[in-house]
Amino acid sequence: VLLHFDGIDTVADIFFNGTRIASVENMHRTWEFPVKEILQETGNELKVVLHSPTKYIREAYAREHIPGSGDAMDGFPYLRKAHCMFGWDWGPRLPDAGIWRDVKLIGFNEARIDSVYVTQVHADGRVTLKLDVDVERLGEEHLRRFGRDDDRLSGLSCRVILTDPEGQKKICSHEEAMAGIVIENPRLWWPNGYGSQPLYGLEVELLADCGNGAAAIPGEREALGHVLDTWKRRIGLRTITVCTDKDQYGEQFCHVVNGVKIFAMGADYIPEDNILPRMTPERTYNLLLQAKNANHNCIRVWGGGHYPGDAFWDACDELGLLVWEDFMFACAVYDLTEEFEENIRAEFIDNIKRIRHHVSLGLWCGNNEMESFMVPGNYWASKPRYMSDYVKMYEYILPKVVKEYDPNTFYWPSSPSSGGGFDNPGDENRGDVHYWNVWHGNRPFTAYRKFHFRYVSEFGFQSFPSLKTCEAFTLPEDRNIFSYVMEKHQRNASANGKIMNYMQQTFLYPSDFDTLLYASQLLQAEAIRYGVEHFRRNRGRCMGTVVWQLNDCWPVASWASIDYFGRWKALHYYEKRFFAPVMLSCEEEGLLSQKPDVNAQPYEVKKSIRLNVANETMEEAGVTVRWALRNAKAEIRRQGECEVTVPALSSVWLEKEDMEDAALYGDYVSYECLKDGQVLSSGTVLFCAPKHFRFAAPSLKVRAEGDEVVVTADAYAKSVEIRNEAEDMLLEDNYFDMNAGERRVKILKGKPEGLKVRSVFDIK
Repeated sequence: VLLHFDGIDTVADIFFNGTRIASVENMHRTWEFPVKEILQETGNELKVVLHSPTKYIREAYAREHIPGSGDAMDGFPYLRKAHCMFGWDWGPRLPDAGIWRDVKLIGFNEARIDSVYVTQVHADGRVTLKLDVDVERLGEEHLRRFGRDDDRLSGLSCRVILTDPEGQKKICSHEEAMAGIVIENPRLWWPNGYGSQPLYGLEVELLADCGNGAAAIPGEREALGHVLDTWKRRIGLRTITVCTDKDQYGEQFCHVVNGVKIFAMGADYIPEDNILPRMTPERTYNLLLQAKNANHNCIRVWGGGHYPGDAFWDACDELGLLVWEDFMFACAVYDLTEEFEENIRAEFIDNIKRIRHHVSLGLWCGNNEMESFMVPGNYWASKPRYMSDYVKMYEYILPKVVKEYDPNTFYWPSSPSSGGGFDNPGDENRGDVHYWNVWHGNRPFTAYRKFHFRYVSEFGFQSFPSLKTCEAFTLPEDRNIFSYVMEKHQRNASANGKIMNYMQQTFLYPSDFDTLLYASQLLQAEAIRYGVEHFRRNRGRCMGTVVWQLNDCWPVASWASIDYFGRWKALHYYEKRFFAPVMLSCEEEGLLSQKPDVNAQPYEVKKSIRLNVANETMEEAGVTVRWALRNAKAEIRRQGECEVTVPALSSVWLEKEDMEDAALYGDYVSYECLKDGQVLSSGTVLFCAPKHFRFAAPSLKVRAEGDEVVVTADAYAKSVEIRNEAEDMLLEDNYFDMNAGERRVKILKGKPEGLKVRSVFDIK
């Protein structure tokens, strides 16, 4: 009889019927303790005494000041607890404590299944499943595996039930299962946008033999023996790896699924709430569904939180979100004592065994940003021991454990990295990159176009949440972005001022709090659009754009595209457009791309556009591309149209169009991409900052008609926002540009009551 904990947060003593059975200090592990000798028939008492995590790290930090993120409490690396609970540059300092996952009392006789490892062999149009079934047998010190330790497993066998996506079952005897389960006409799993996500049920039963394990006969399963234990999961069929082959630019870095090189489009995921019991499977599924609905095909689990629960992984399997999984180390130096090594080894094994069967698992990554912080000469590399411990942890211990327990999944030592060994992590031409010169480095949005990274696993820009979200944590007198409350809900130092710095470069100064919130979201969305569109235009060289970040853990100004209450910011609507399977984008040349000395008049500004169609589908796309040079009233001055054939999984440049006749502050270009008369992608570009564009009054009007919202404009309107009174309406599209005329948008959720509409024209 075992007392089993799926998770305890974090420092605790455990008592059962008055007997102290263990002390624990790792929230990322599962724990099991034998309690048969102290179990009572009735009146059993379980007591878990939780201790202060802040006291724990304070006392450890007093012994040695090891470096870690300055946004968290000193000493946080000493405790295997979600680092962000001690504070981060988007999260509060709320180091909670408690029993955060299930507790069970488990009883078994003779033997039980410890784990099952599934290896897929794809060949000749079929898939063969090879199963490593590890068994814990009473009286045996070590786990035993069928096919390897059969002499120690006499009297035991297994039976496998495979259920295909249509519900048809295939029952396999022990001999069939050990030889390999062959699946004819397999239905392959694909990331979102590349195909469907069929899942197979896989059930492994451990039997105490009543005979010799003869072939199973459907309907007579019990004839083979008594079922001791069952392991039941869902799997998907696919091959997956990461390609790092050399090419003309350096070294590739891209996910390869079923032999197809995937352009990763997604976001970084952080814990959904600082108060862990608030996280539910329904909330997690809905969040990930919103990612899929914005055309994401991947998600990166950031290493400063916790390993997501089964509900997260099940949702990613179903929704086609390829997962980059960090191990839980971030922005810190760790004291690699023998005890710490033993603790983290057990943590790795627990989580690898739990997660490895999921079809959505794309790679394991050693840590977040530690290699770049430990580059020789960096403050964090101030002691030789720090660097040697780093190498031991991420380039020896972790890859060795991954190789033993999940050899089929790609391991990457750090993010960002060029492959390890402190060999220029963040290299533009190898590995993955965290690019923060836009935002942290105060560089303009156009700076993205100077680089051709192979895979951008972090880049972002902050904004404020919506007015209704701000009202949830402010009083009317707090609604100024430099108020005490608003600054407390900004964890990235003085970043409210940074937002305003970018705002003054882009928009007229907003006259009220609500308009300022709206303008900040447009800044964020435009910044990331600049980056993603550039990277997609260069598909093949760049193969990944993972935006920091998807979600918030509390209501806050942050990099999230979906706020704490689930409201889509402008960025998430933009993501739906710039992550679209077929996307038309425009690389314009104008004031922002040239930065002339505007005070040295007269000055020359080159004006041109170059359109690009990116096709991230498995089929060739034949599309019609139209563009028009228009004045502020949306009247066409001249236009063009062409037919374009875009091969599958590629991007195609159109000829450059000179726009020297365009009025610098009065004309704009609209563009759209159509297939069979349906608009697949569209947008507009200016040749100057929006604050200097001479908008004509669009006189926007909005009304509801059935399940649609209708917007009309008398002139060009940029970044049109539609909202209802509760700000809980989800639309098919929002924050879009429109020419004069009418635009109809479907309502996906919420009631169109108290409708309001505005555009960049209203930022003043």
